[in-house]
Amino acid sequence: MVGRGLWVCKPRFGKRGSRFGVLPYLCAVIASAALLALLFVDFIESWVTSMSMNTVMEPHAGIIPPQSVPPTRPEEFLLMPSPLVCQRAKPYLITMVTSAPVNQRARQAIRDTWGGEVEVRGLRVMTLFMVGTASDPGLAKLLIEEARERGDLIQGRFLDTYSNLTLKSLSMLGWARRFCPQAHFMAKVDDDVLFNPSALLHFLNRSRNPYEQGDLYLGRVHLHVAPDRDPDSKHYLPSGAYPPSVFPDYCSGTAYVLSRTALLKISLAASASPLSTPLPPEDVFVGLCARTAGVLPSHCPLFSGGPGVPYGRCCYQAMVSIHHIPPREMLHYWADVHTSHPCSWLSLRASLGLCKVRAMLGSALGLEQGL
Repeated sequence: MVGRGLWVCKPRFGKRGSRFGVLPYLCAVIASAALLALLFVDFIESWVTSMSMNTVMEPHAGIIPPQSVPPTRPEEFLLMPSPLVCQRAKPYLITMVTSAPVNQRARQAIRDTWGGEVEVRGLRVMTLFMVGTASDPGLAKLLIEEARERGDLIQGRFLDTYSNLTLKSLSMLGWARRFCPQAHFMAKVDDDVLFNPSALLHFLNRSRNPYEQGDLYLGRVHLHVAPDRDPDSKHYLPSGAYPPSVFPDYCSGTAYVLSRTALLKISLAASASPLSTPLPPEDVFVGLCARTAGVLPSHCPLFSGGPGVPYGRCCYQAMVSIHHIPPREMLHYWADVHTSHPCSWLSLRASLGLCKVRAMLGSALGLEQGL
């Protein structure tokens, strides 16, 4: 087959051997188009996703005024840094990592890699971890010791279980709204995500005025997702809890970014929203609150959250987030990406395109690592 394909694209001569057929030119056009598509696959993905998004805002209840929402108080958290931590650090970007109490190795890997950075592109950044309560007394004691030693843990008053992830996001939004209102952006990141603050700030500076006080809810947008009505599924959501047949478009919960104004609006909407039983998935809940607040999600192809992204040094230099990265691999990838020389524009574009294509092929063949 390969030989036949090469033969088809060979120059074909006329009867006198002096005229080229049209086929070689057609092959050259196709090859050039494929190369351009590879180099700009992220722009194509962004355009296609944007065309498919539902940008019509349905009528919704107005946001409850801030004065009618009870303020978040320090006593609502079992563990937390000083209430003045953001006033002292004045972060431009604060990253809130949602983590399970038992995932100490993942938190340490983040501290030893991207979470250990305090200044990126001349801007202050800060990373904190959001956890719930542990049912194991020994683990609870270890969390107290970790919080005392590291000073970067926030612990809400809820049992840390999968079904309570939405409560964890509520606590995270409430804490950031109350204790870090001066940050221009807040990123929510899972503890198995390799995050790249430099790539994020580069994207924000390239695509918008970073000091613009507009709404931004940025990440990998999931489109037209239907609620899971299977009672045996961990994502089960009965029609009584959510009657519509599809969710509003929302950003993957693996990693997303909120501007200061979007954080305020979504947090207030979340505080005022009645909580169903069972709770919707946390990223869906944030998307529902964003829709209620009149904030539309923005798709960025540099966030993963769908197909797994295979490793490529230049590709990982460009990506903002990569999901499903164990602690050992996070340490290895971060060191490889940041101790080597920066990739050229062409190398970066080609590597990013190949990563995207390989991820799509893996998804089509059923090899994706999860959402």
